[in-house]
Amino acid sequence: MSKVTFNNKNTSFYNALKEATDKYFSDNKIRKTGNWKLFLKSSILIPSALVIYILLLGSWLPPFVAIVLCCVLGLLLASIGFNVMHDACHGSYSSKKWVNDLMGLTLNALGGNAFIWKFKHNIIHHTYTNVDGIDDDIAKSPLMRQCPSQKWVPAHRLQHIYVWPIYAISSFAWALLLDFIKYFRGRVQATVLQKMNRKEHFVFWISKFLYVVFYIAVPIYFVGWQAWAIGFGSLQIVLGLTLAIVFQLAHVVEDTEFEVAGIDDKRIESEWAVHQVRTTANFSAKSKVISWFVGGLNFQIEHHLFPRISHVHYPALSKIVKETCDRFQLPYNYYPTVFSAIGSHFRTIKMLGKKPTPAMAK
Repeated sequence: MSKVTFNNKNTSFYNALKEATDKYFSDNKIRKTGNWKLFLKSSILIPSALVIYILLLGSWLPPFVAIVLCCVLGLLLASIGFNVMHDACHGSYSSKKWVNDLMGLTLNALGGNAFIWKFKHNIIHHTYTNVDGIDDDIAKSPLMRQCPSQKWVPAHRLQHIYVWPIYAISSFAWALLLDFIKYFRGRVQATVLQKMNRKEHFVFWISKFLYVVFYIAVPIYFVGWQAWAIGFGSLQIVLGLTLAIVFQLAHVVEDTEFEVAGIDDKRIESEWAVHQVRTTANFSAKSKVISWFVGGLNFQIEHHLFPRISHVHYPALSKIVKETCDRFQLPYNYYPTVFSAIGSHFRTIKMLGKKPTPAMAK
């Protein structure tokens, strides 16, 4: 595998940004990890999901009500992923490691695996954001063409249409297919997966077993095959679409940049922090409802620059980041609403679906 390096000899942008950020926390005498707002949110989201799950096991619910509750459960599970799991797996939920490890297992409860996700997301994605050939988040080729350097096939002409059903089944595929592929291959894209100890192997298998038990076997026992299939399908469609869309809006939109890791070693002629700014976008920053639901992932620029700072601080940090970007004449990619960001993603996927001209392919 070729190596990708950054020009980190000049880190003036990140140094200025870190200095201003550290000053903000010291002046306000607050920790960089989660606070009561995050803990309150957790105490609302997790019990709400459990209550709805138990309610859905009752066959007395009218079919329409049951389907609506399944969709709501899908939204709640996505929000748990955005708020609780994401912060915890980045080590920013709490200052205590055991709390982060425990709350990070909410990902396993959603069907994923915290160990594999941390390696795939924290190490690879956050280091090599939008680098084709390394970043697994843009590695859906040839099914999807998510950046200009990826090979084009005729089916891509319609990808702006068929990506939506793919997003809809993404959470189910993640739980029962993609994790297993990474587990047995021992790699994420071209990067060798960090070695799992005995405990992590046990957690992997017991989590997948419990997923089948609680998402498939138990509901079938209580409500039957047909009701389960409709309810499970509704839940997964909402969960998959919500997770996929929110994460796609961060990097696969019109204003973000891409790099490619070729056969030879690649040197990116900017410092790591500048690369994060150029390859990432924010959306809907003024909406408190969106920010609450997506766990601050509408402030992806701030998150990529400071992944170990809890999302509850991102609205305040965004002012510092924006001012620093302006001072260093760097872009600050931003879409004012979630719909404008979705529109940009749609146009980007449609543009990438067009057959490249010889000039574009070079």
